[in-house]
Order: sequence, then C-alpha cells, then structure tokens
Amino acid sequence: MTSINIKRWIVKPFIFFTIMLILKSYLAWAVIFDVLLPWKSLLTEIPFAWALFCLIERFASKRKLGYYMTVNLLVTAIFFAAIMYFKYYGVIVTYHAAEQVNQVTAVRNSVFSLMDPYYLLIFADVLVLGYYFLFNRNGRIYKKEQINLGRGSRKFSALFAASLALCLFNVLPNKASMNEIKKAQEMGILNYEAYTIFAQDKIDLVKASDITQEAVDSAKGITVPANPKLQGAAKGKNLIILQMESLQNFLIGLKIDGKEITPNLNAVMKESLYFPNFYQMVGQGNTSDAEFVVNTSYYIPPRGAATQMYVDKVLPSLPRLMEKNGYQTATFHTNDVEFWNRGELYSSLGWGKYYDHRFFGDEDVFFFGPSDEVLYRKTTAKLKEMSASGQPFYAQIISMSAHHPFTIPEEKYKMKLPERYEGTFVGDYIRAQNYADYAFGQLVQELKESGLWDNSLIMIYGDHMGLPIYSLDHDDKELMKEIYGHEYGYANMTNIPLIIHGAGLSAQTLEQVGGEIDIMPTAANLLGVSLKDHLHFGQDIVNQTGNLLPERYYLPSGSFIASSGLLIPGNSFEDNTQYPIALSNKPPASTEDEYNRALRLLQLSDSYVSQLPLKKSE
Repeated sequence: MTSINIKRWIVKPFIFFTIMLILKSYLAWAVIFDVLLPWKSLLTEIPFAWALFCLIERFASKRKLGYYMTVNLLVTAIFFAAIMYFKYYGVIVTYHAAEQVNQVTAVRNSVFSLMDPYYLLIFADVLVLGYYFLFNRNGRIYKKEQINLGRGSRKFSALFAASLALCLFNVLPNKASMNEIKKAQEMGILNYEAYTIFAQDKIDLVKASDITQEAVDSAKGITVPANPKLQGAAKGKNLIILQMESLQNFLIGLKIDGKEITPNLNAVMKESLYFPNFYQMVGQGNTSDAEFVVNTSYYIPPRGAATQMYVDKVLPSLPRLMEKNGYQTATFHTNDVEFWNRGELYSSLGWGKYYDHRFFGDEDVFFFGPSDEVLYRKTTAKLKEMSASGQPFYAQIISMSAHHPFTIPEEKYKMKLPERYEGTFVGDYIRAQNYADYAFGQLVQELKESGLWDNSLIMIYGDHMGLPIYSLDHDDKELMKEIYGHEYGYANMTNIPLIIHGAGLSAQTLEQVGGEIDIMPTAANLLGVSLKDHLHFGQDIVNQTGNLLPERYYLPSGSFIASSGLLIPGNSFEDNTQYPIALSNKPPASTEDEYNRALRLLQLSDSYVSQLPLKKSE
C-alpha cells in the first residue's frame, strides 16, 4: 500500500479501524470459540468498538488518529490476551488476571510455546502504521500537520446511543449464564470484559451456624458408615503425600510401541490401592490450588487462586490435624516459596516447616528449580532426620520436573520416542513424564533403603492436567486418539491417578469416582485420625461408591463430575452437555438435582471459608 493510499484511508479512520477490528474479532473467535467468519461477532464486538469510535468523532477536534490508534492497540491487546490465555488455561481472560501477572510472567515460556505464528497477524496493522508514522517521511509530515478532521456531528451521537443500546442488549440477557465461555460468546469478548469490571463479585453467604457436616453430607448425597473399612489400617505410620506435576491417569499402564512410559509408577500401583476414576479440582493457582484443596478439603475460591483469596485466613487443615495427633509436619518444593504466594499459604495451613529453593539450592536446575532427582534425594535425607526423632511425620512433596511446556534437557531423556511423536506437544509431555517416573523410581528406592517405605502411608496423585484439549493441534489430537482409542475429551483431560500404598493395604483397583478434595478424609480414615471437629467437603472414597465433585475454572461454573457422568451447563442446566466419566462406557445421566446440589456445595464452602477467623486473630 502506497503512502498516498494509506493517507486516504486514515483520513477516514472510522471505516479503516472498523475493518481492522472485524478481522481481529474473526481471528479471536476462530481460536476461542472455534467459529470461522462468525456473523455474531459483528453484532457483539463492533458495537463496542463503534461506541468508542463515536466518542472520538464527537469530542476530539485534533489528533483523532492518535486516539483511534490507541483504541485499536488496546482492543488488539485484549483480543491477543484472550487468545493466549484461552490456549493456556481454557478460560476467558478477565481483568482479574492482573492479580497473577507475576506468575504468568514466570511461565511465559509455557504460554508462548502454545502460540501459532498466525496469531501475530493480529498486530499487523499496528506494525504497519507504526512504521509509517515513525520511519516514513510522508507519515511523519502527516503526523506533524495534526490535521483537524472536523468535530463529529450529531449522527455520531445517534450512532453512539445505538451502539451502546446494542451492547446492553448483548449483555443484560446473558448475565445469569453459568458457562463463562458461553457468556463471552453471547455477550461478545469486549462486552464480557467490560461486564466483568462492573459486575459485583457477591457471595450469598450461608450463616456459619447452618454450615454443618450433616448439611455437607446431605448435599453430597452420602451417609458415613458407622464402621468404615480399613479404619486405622495405617495407624501410627508416617504420612507421605507426593503431588506429581501434570500427571494424568492415561499414563498409568500405558505402553507405546511396547515400551512402558511409567514403569515405576506401574510397579507401585500393582501393590497398592489404585483409583483410576480420580479428578483434578484446581483453578487459577494450578499446583498451589492442588496443595490447598488436598490439605483443607475445601473447594477453590469462585475466582482467583486460593493463595490470593484465602491466605488471610486461619485454615483448618491436614497439617494442623496431624500436628494435633502428635505428628511433625513439613512440605518440600524446589521452587521459591514466594511463587504463587506459597509462603502465606503455608502459614495459613499451619505447616510446621517448609523447604524451598533455599534448601535445595541450584543443583541440576531446569524449569523453576532443581530436578526431581535432587528433590527426592535431599527430601529423603531430611525425612530420615525427622524419623530419627521417634516422632511420626506428615510430609508433602511437590514434584516439578514434568512441567509445561515439557521440554526437558536432552541429558534427561530416558526414552526414545517413536518418530510420529517427535516434535509434538504430546511427545514432549510423554518424555517429560517418563523422566519424572525415572526420578520417582529413585525416590522409592531411597525410601526402601531408609526403612521409610514400609513405615509410611504413601499417597501419590497428579496435581492437574498436562494436556489441555484447547492446547493441542491436529497432530496432537490424533496421537491422543491413538492412545485412548477414541476422541480425547474433557473427562479424560481432568482425569488424574490416585495411588495409595502402605503395609496392610491389599492391592486392588477401586473404580469409584474421587477428587483431590477426598484425599484428606481418606488419609484420616486410614490413619485412624478423627475428623469430628474438622468440617470437610471431601469423603473417604474407600468407603463410598457415589460422589459429587463440583468443578470450577478449567470447566465452566456449574460443571460437576459424578458417578452419573460429567455435566457442563450452557446458559443454564437446560442446555447442558454431558459426557461419560473417563473410564466408563455407560451413557451419562446426570440430573438437575445433582446440578443444584453441586452449586449448593460450592456456596457452603465459599461461605464457610469466608467466615473463618483472620490469621491475626490466631
């Protein structure tokens, strides 16, 4: 395009930038909503942009072009952020994401590993115009002229009113929608972003006196047995909870071209209680949210990470419970304790001690800290010291080497991938998990040699998914279809393993549904520790065959997993979509009663945690 043509178009910036934003909205909708050339984006995104453009035309007498370019850059940034956030988290970004800017910066390599080059086309006009005005002689002259393009007429006032009315028409009928992605699609991305700024985050609190264990169990639809199976089977033993980074259940027992991916986990699983229908329950905080849910048996907050929203509270927790029963407590993580505000989380949970990067040092570092090999070696040495005191301990170990984007150093490769997996996201994930399993094998050996293996109840689970559906390209999806024998779905994506090993526990596979919120009550039963004074929203899954697991963040609000299947609501329950649970061939049959009870459980948990005492009152 020549300088003359550019000048001709930018004298009419309303038309030029409208066309640019139509193209950008098409790109954003194609990635996020999987809709090409959506007519609906014209009715949702463009009125928002026109409202801003009309303000410029109506009130700016000079430098209109500068205002247009500013609005264009802002909207471009919103669309690009929405694309990248969706590819990484599978949710629609809002201004609340600013609260986690430090964390997103820390995982920028993970985020940008998901970027297809064509996403950058969204900035093409910004770069062309920037070059024109900064480096082109005619552009610089035009810029200096500061041409008065004329004050907008009343027609722009009328168009502003019409555009604003259309924005409200898109927003108001969809306020009550449960599904955030559906809500953004019905409102339009730009309207949705504005709506979240002005919408009130309000919890309809249940009175503390009405939040009882009986009320929780009733909402869950369970009855606690008078004489639970395996109660106290591990009484007096140490408790070791190993949270493995991004470990999904399909890896357990998986062979690719005859080669086991997780041979060490497979060997332990065959000697343990194994729960293959187990699910993640994390949110924006990912790994740190898993730590919160496992150690409290509460649900994640309605928005934000638990480390941002709940750390001002004195949280009843598994570390406090075990300390009350004579245990030492410590948590081990090779990253800096301030990442995801873990220092405050650990204080709120009442951990006796924590060991982070300062303890593990800078040996064999990749991703965010020392390798799992270093983690396990130094942690085992510390556990031996704790055990030597004669007092039992509860230790949580957080692995990290199999972290997104799973590009581990070549010297850590422990397997050769088949050619079809090379250079793929799925292949990198499998290779990283193969290394994590290798390091886990060293942990098992060290615990056995120290005598801790036979004197501990050991619970192993994945913290969250590693292969989100929305992060996979066509080749990755084909590989997952090869692995599963069917299309990779939401139930598969959220499915993580739980393995429980301990003397006195016979090896068996239990197919009842469970989630991370169930780990604490299950551990309490096996250790013979009473939960009488600890309100909990999980259940001892050894003794329950039914379950109801409300999900947040990675699945839209109102979603839940139960023995009846996985349900994802649309605008309400009526237009829901249902899927079988991960290891079931039965057609899903979730009910509105389950849906309402799942929402009730979230309300009870939110109300309970929000009314807990502040840390300063402890």
